[in-house]
Amino acid sequence: MAHATALQSAVEIFGRGPVALLVTFLVATVFYAVTLHLAAVYFLGDVPTQPAVMVAPVPALTSILLQQWGPAVVIPVTLLGDFVAIRFAYELEMRGATALTLLHFAFATVLGIAVANILGVT
Repeated sequence: MAHATALQSAVEIFGRGPVALLVTFLVATVFYAVTLHLAAVYFLGDVPTQPAVMVAPVPALTSILLQQWGPAVVIPVTLLGDFVAIRFAYELEMRGATALTLLHFAFATVLGIAVANILGVT
């Protein structure tokens, strides 16, 4: 049992603070950039990665900052921020930006669930 306690202490040391928050933000940003680029390539064809990289911090930041309010708040606010950023980064009309935003949400949801299952995160 002493071994489990030592592991729990180690997790607490590295699981909090500004470094953990920064790493979480960076991982979420990379995740959103990858899923948005995949959705954009599927929807728009051959597109550069730069717009996805410009948009990705928006859903990453909103989802991290609002997580305490749960999915009923996080999802619509993140989708709205994602929509605005996608509209300007990809220079799309309302209809195209809406479609790409929803497609990005679908890609991120499916890939997120798959990665969570692979890693055993609940």
